[in-house]
Amino acid sequence: MPTPRSLGAPPDAPSWATERRCRSVQAVTTPGVLPEPVAALLDAALVAELTVVGSGGRPVSYPLIPLYDGQRIYMTSSALFSRKLRHIKANPQVSVALTDPVGVPARPFARATVQGDATVHDGDMHTDWERVLPLWRAKEPVIDKFVKMRFGIPLFFERSVIEIEPVRVFYWEGGRTESAPQVFDLVGST
Repeated sequence: MPTPRSLGAPPDAPSWATERRCRSVQAVTTPGVLPEPVAALLDAALVAELTVVGSGGRPVSYPLIPLYDGQRIYMTSSALFSRKLRHIKANPQVSVALTDPVGVPARPFARATVQGDATVHDGDMHTDWERVLPLWRAKEPVIDKFVKMRFGIPLFFERSVIEIEPVRVFYWEGGRTESAPQVFDLVGST
């Protein structure tokens, strides 16, 4: 079994990170607003950390599946008792961090943080999330199994969509955070 280091993963990757779990980072075929290596990380990411400004001005992070269409980052959230949605509505400044070699099984591995302005779409929580279903399906095909059972687990499918307009990106090539990141200001690019 290859080790994380032999797979190009950072030394802090868990020993059970294997070849089949890693996805190759490739350039996005259509130009988007994010730098290509960051877009490729988002495409590979199974989980990212969404950080919002909570009550009292403190940061609060939530693990969510990031979906990227070349312009915006989307995440979905159960609408029931969702503090993150309330926090975003109170202060739309958020960040999306791609930092975990297990949650971002990309080769070569890198780390990135995308800062942006978020909007919560919660008009019809039964159907509005379906607009991101093609992106979700491409990343996590098992979602179709859950969609077929949606009437058996209805509360799971009362979802809001979080839409994030990227404003600034911090990128650490090779995931090496001991070095200063490359910084990309994206204001006015969308």
